[in-house]
Amino acid sequence: MTAASTSGPSILDLRERAERLAPPDAARFRRIFVVTESTGRMRVPSTMAPWVERVFGSVASVESQRVVRVSNLATGEAAIFNELRARRPIRAELAADVDLERELADDPWTRPEEATPEDPFGRLANSAGITAANVAKYDAQHSLIVFAEPNPLRFTRASARGCVELANRWFAAARRSDPEAVYPLFLWNCLWRAGGSIIHGHAQTQLARGRHYARVEALRKAAAAYRAEHGADYFDDLFRAHEALGLAQERGGVRLLASITPTKERETLILAPSFGEEAADALYDALAAFRDKLGAQSFNTAAQLPPLSAVPEDWSGFPCVLRVVDRGALGTRTSDIGGMELFAEPVVASDPFAVFAALAP
Repeated sequence: MTAASTSGPSILDLRERAERLAPPDAARFRRIFVVTESTGRMRVPSTMAPWVERVFGSVASVESQRVVRVSNLATGEAAIFNELRARRPIRAELAADVDLERELADDPWTRPEEATPEDPFGRLANSAGITAANVAKYDAQHSLIVFAEPNPLRFTRASARGCVELANRWFAAARRSDPEAVYPLFLWNCLWRAGGSIIHGHAQTQLARGRHYARVEALRKAAAAYRAEHGADYFDDLFRAHEALGLAQERGGVRLLASITPTKERETLILAPSFGEEAADALYDALAAFRDKLGAQSFNTAAQLPPLSAVPEDWSGFPCVLRVVDRGALGTRTSDIGGMELFAEPVVASDPFAVFAALAP
């Protein structure tokens, strides 16, 4: 157990940091983000003081709590950061009562060719895994990539590249079988905290018809409206706004940033020209940092991708957008998502500055 540091840069100081930016950076930041602060107060009874001091360090820190709210004016995304939540301990070891090897003792996908259905166009395979049709589809073109390595936390750079290569082959094959299905999405829900119903490592591939999935389409519309209003590329400005704060960097044409409006804990965005090997390497680097430096045991990953062919909407400038969110320790019983996340705005415990420090090489 290691406590999150509060001595370095912090999301709690975001408004002050934004005010100190150079004029061009400050103008770009204000085009996208609004930062507000408030203070929550309470009185702690003396009988509760020992517990408060043990858990949070001091009574004063509980009786006066600073809350920072960051809103993205372009997309409508927002996040609320509570000072106490940002200082909570970070668990960096696998939950003692969770043994993935034991959980995999009755692995139903030991022989995926026998235990999973296949797509009408057959199976695709490489060293990283093999495809399978999804038994309970949520789209007509919806399948799985069953990893060759059963333990989902034992991913490697090679397996990440292989998974992306296999996903792209599946997109092409599924589109050939259904030419109107041209809107691709890649998902990886790692273990039960992230909604994975099978322990054996696997990702999901799907193609939509008619229009993209709602949140991808909303992002496209927001980027197009931003370009029309400001005459600037939204994704470029998003990256540069984070870069000016020390929360982003570019590696070989692929951009990585620790989001200040995360969907949930430690959300990291990767902006790549395409869903290829460079994107796979950046995804591996981020996931390895989550696993090895931040102690992530469960996570969600998505690749929000432009259409595979010409469509009526304007997708110009839309990159491959990879998103990674930490879903917490496997042994934790409390859900990390509640009414606020479902119906209002995410409440986030992790500090983007601490996240980026772990992501940076």
